[in-house]
Amino acid sequence: MAMKPLLLVLALALAMPAQATPCRAQSAGTTTALVELYTSEGCDSCPPADRWLSSLGARGYAPDRVVPIALHVDYWDYIGWKDPYAKQAFSARQRKMASLARVAMVYTPQVLLQGRDFRQWGAGAFGQEVAKINAQPAKARISLLLDQRRPGAFEVEAAAELLDSRQQADAALYLGAYENKLVSEVKAGENRGKSLAHDYVVLQWAGPFELQGQKLAARATLPLLPKAVARHSGVVAFVQNRATGEVLQALMLPACPG
Repeated sequence: MAMKPLLLVLALALAMPAQATPCRAQSAGTTTALVELYTSEGCDSCPPADRWLSSLGARGYAPDRVVPIALHVDYWDYIGWKDPYAKQAFSARQRKMASLARVAMVYTPQVLLQGRDFRQWGAGAFGQEVAKINAQPAKARISLLLDQRRPGAFEVEAAAELLDSRQQADAALYLGAYENKLVSEVKAGENRGKSLAHDYVVLQWAGPFELQGQKLAARATLPLLPKAVARHSGVVAFVQNRATGEVLQALMLPACPG
């Protein structure tokens, strides 16, 4: 008889939605590579790059090795098709990264690997470079807590700590919400008539959050798309040296099942 109340409590706990418990993740002791794809639905040479980014997980590049993100730029919108995922902030970031590399032009599709232009993304050189990055001790540590209980948004708590004190003056944390399995039926522009599929699309951006000393704690609310599917979504975080562009560590946290 004494066991019945306990069994009832356990049953109620098991019946609660999984999303009632926030998701958590912490970065590894080695360096995870950040892959940034600058792309646009208005660019007819971008779909192959979009498909390549989507394929990384199936090709063995798990999130502890590679954190892939797609940043849709807005400077192709004028040619007839407005990319629904494009943001001026992503175009500005691409130009900033080009400026750090002392490059005058930006282009799509462009892949940045660990903050640097990487044009051999479709070749075997990508795997070799990722292996080199993964073999390096991490220069920063990141932890994430994701609360999914607010409709239409992720509540994110992030903590970062520098493990390389030489980076202290210019290190900053960035956060982003992403969604997979997005599809657009393009009605105009260079990709008119095509159905384009996208993964790891960053929908909302927060940062830079400057580290105070060698540590940082930050909170952010990251809105999702009006019809976002939580199980296809998640958050990413990375620490970057804003003076050099070097990415010190990256972390991806998919939404918990619920």
